Amino acid sequence: MEGSSRTAEHVALFRALETRRRNGRLFADPLAERMLPWRYRAFAVLSRLPAVHRGLVRYLDGRWPGGPRASAVVRTRLIDDHVTDAVAAGAAQLVLLGAGFDNRAYRLPLDVRRFEVDHPATQATKRRRVPPRLVAANAVRFVPADLARDDLATALRGGGFDPARPAVVVWEGVTNYLTATAVDATLRALAGLLAPGSRLVFTYVDRAVLDGTAAHAGADGWRRAVGRYGEPWTFGLDPAELAAYLAERGLSLRDDRSTRDAAERYLAPLGRDEPTAAFYRVAVAEVRGAEGR
Repeated sequence: MEGSSRTAEHVALFRALETRRRNGRLFADPLAERMLPWRYRAFAVLSRLPAVHRGLVRYLDGRWPGGPRASAVVRTRLIDDHVTDAVAAGAAQLVLLGAGFDNRAYRLPLDVRRFEVDHPATQATKRRRVPPRLVAANAVRFVPADLARDDLATALRGGGFDPARPAVVVWEGVTNYLTATAVDATLRALAGLLAPGSRLVFTYVDRAVLDGTAAHAGADGWRRAVGRYGEPWTFGLDPAELAAYLAERGLSLRDDRSTRDAAERYLAPLGRDEPTAAFYRVAVAEVRGAEGR
């Protein structure tokens, strides 16, 4: 796929494999296969055969024992639930920030306005892969923006986003590839743009896997792998400091858990014992009112 991220392709493959699972799947993402280059799409199609599916899952989990496959699967379901909870609490808009191959705008049955924000080149690839009828049916608004150069608030307003209405923003699989300056700027921009009570759901890696202050099983192998793809991890956060970090930027921490925690919630009840990461985390922050900023 032209100019697409290898790690994004892998996550799409993991979602496609989960969708092909016959029993005990955590979600269905029928568009995931359409996001894949032909070599991965062939694996996904063949995985409709149970023996092939089991073999692929065993291979992936053995090749990367740190748990990227199952971590991607449980984080997807966890974020789905966070989004649904936010909408139930009053969010009227859904923003997929750095949308990539995230298909929530098409597969979640939500009564919200939907926005995808991404680099223009990446977004053009995505639009070629999503059937126009689905874009029209869900009234998805595409907001092209290079966040290294463009102002996020200006881009969203220009795309029809209403700052007066509560929203839920999903920022999945992005922060660990950015600089500290870029993460800070994005958080501050969102806190200044979004209506009070809006929520931000984002992923991050424990800073300890980057600075070596703590050992996590499988972390080094996973980190080396993404580095070989030319997409090294460059940013992490300390879970113990996250609440204070967000508070400095006008946000309140609502929830923070690892993908291993999520596996206990979603996989264990299904009898699925699959490797997940304690260092890969999903957090939910809420925009405070003006008096709390």
